[in-house]
Amino acid sequence: MRHLSTKLLAGTVAGTLLVAASASAQDRSDWPDNFTVGTASQGGTYFVYGSGWANLIADELDVSGGGEVTGGPTQNLALVHTGDIALGLTTMGPAAEAAGGESPLAPGVPMDNVCALFPMYETPFSIAALSNSGITSISEIPDGARIGFGPAASTSDTYFPAILEELGVDFQRRNGGWTDLGGQLQDGLLDVIAFAAGIPIPAVSQLEVQTDVNIIEFTEEEQAQVLEAFPVAAFQIPASTYNTLEEDARAVSMWNFAIAGCDVSESFIYEVTKLTMENNDKMRNVHRSAETTIPENIVHNSVLPFHPGAVRWYEENGHEIPDDLKL
Repeated sequence: MRHLSTKLLAGTVAGTLLVAASASAQDRSDWPDNFTVGTASQGGTYFVYGSGWANLIADELDVSGGGEVTGGPTQNLALVHTGDIALGLTTMGPAAEAAGGESPLAPGVPMDNVCALFPMYETPFSIAALSNSGITSISEIPDGARIGFGPAASTSDTYFPAILEELGVDFQRRNGGWTDLGGQLQDGLLDVIAFAAGIPIPAVSQLEVQTDVNIIEFTEEEQAQVLEAFPVAAFQIPASTYNTLEEDARAVSMWNFAIAGCDVSESFIYEVTKLTMENNDKMRNVHRSAETTIPENIVHNSVLPFHPGAVRWYEENGHEIPDDLKL
C-alpha cells in the first residue's frame, strides 16, 4: 500500500507540474517574441537606466530584448504610440503634451496608445560649465553663450531653453548626445551644458575626472520664478552626487515614468511590472537613481492611463489607481 501511495503521489505531483507548465505556456501565448526599450542618447541616464532595465527583463523573463538609442522622451512617446517599440522612458511634461495632441512630432494627434508602467526618478534640471570659464551662476552666463541642450526634442531641449529664456539668458542653442556635448564643452566649443537627466549624469561624472567643473545652481529667486512658469518641482541635487559639489545644489525637476503601448500583452506587462517593483535592489544596481523606482511614487503620474497589466499588479499589492487613470 505504501508503495502504491508513493506512486500515486508521484503521479499527482507530475500531473500538477504538467498543468503548471501548460498554464505558464498559455500565459505567454500573447507575449512579444522580443522587445525594445526606447532610451535616449548614449552618455545620459536614460540610456544607462533603460538598457540595464531591458537586460534585467530579458534575463529574468527569458525574452529577447534590449535598449535602443533614441531622441529621448518625446520620440519615445511617438514610437510607443505607433507600436514601433513596446517599451520606453519618458517625462511627465512631454507626456502631457503628447496625450493632449501637442507633441512637436505629431501636432494635433493625441497619442492615446501610451500607458504608464511605473515611476522611475525625478529629472533635475542642472547646469555645468568648466571652472576656467568663470561662470558660477546663471546670471553670469554671457550673452550669446553657446549652450548644449541635449538631443533635439528631448526633455532638456524642450524645457531648458524656455527656462533660461524666462530667466533672461541670451544664448545660441546647440543639440547633440550628452557624451558628444561633454566633449565639446571640454574642447571649448560650448560655454555651458544645460542638462535635464537623472543624476549622476554620466557625462558630467566623466568630465569631473578629466577637468575642473562648476555645477551651477538656481538661486532661491530663480527657482521660484521657474516653479511659477513651468510644470516642475523644487529639487536639491545632493552634494554626494558629484565630487565637485561641496553642498546640496538648488534645482528644479520633473518626474520620469516607464511606458508601454496600451495594446502590449497584459500578462507580459504584469510580469514586467512585478519584476521591476519587487526587485528594487536589482534596479538600483542598474542605476542608483532607481532608489525612487518604487510603487509609492505612482502618485506622480496624473497624465497617462496605467497599463491594465500594471494596474493588476498595483491593486493586488494594495496600491490604489484612480479610476480616471484606468483604461
